[in-house]
Amino acid sequence: MTSLEVQETRDPELPGRLLTSERDALIPLLRERPEADFALPTAGCPGWAVRDVLAHCGAALTRVVEGRFEKGVFSPESNDRDIAERADWSHGRVLDELERGMTEAGAVIAKGDGALDLVAFGVWVHAGDVREAFGEPGAYGGAGLAYALPLLARVTRDRGRLAVHADLDDLDEPLRLGDMSGARTPARYIGDAATLVRLCAGRPLPAGGYELAGAEEGELNIFG
Repeated sequence: MTSLEVQETRDPELPGRLLTSERDALIPLLRERPEADFALPTAGCPGWAVRDVLAHCGAALTRVVEGRFEKGVFSPESNDRDIAERADWSHGRVLDELERGMTEAGAVIAKGDGALDLVAFGVWVHAGDVREAFGEPGAYGGAGLAYALPLLARVTRDRGRLAVHADLDDLDEPLRLGDMSGARTPARYIGDAATLVRLCAGRPLPAGGYELAGAEEGELNIFG
């Protein structure tokens, strides 16, 4: 991936493309893993095993598809309840719900005003959590970056997040995140795209290999 198109206006189909792309890569990987792997801890979600992450993602996408957004939805308490409700499900049933959600949620998100776009990005990040727990390559990277990075740019801009000028090793052109019209001078990031995703998602960072100037690392976390 050497170029990236970030549209000035929202692309309503982008979250769905991200979800289906990740579905096609992740679900076959998950169905091939032994039962014991679902109990592996995830560094990106302390206290959650792989199965918990997958149950959370499936539940979140089911809520999107069914339009169930009661008060406090997606709070830590709500997420824990969703996981607990699936505690006696087989791993296969958890994966079936996740696959169905990754297939159907995009069309629902596309009809909205963009408020649910972050759900698709979050599910993709959680797929990175799972890959990292498995020791698989491509955590927070891979083919999904072609959809994830433009979506991240759009979400951070629409939500008025900290402006960041990112010079990525993976791209010929810089990526601009957040509100570039603000009074604060944009922060500057130099490094690879996967580490930028880690910064923006509040995930564990590599020991080095990137530079961040004009901001503290935690300021980039869109989930914090």
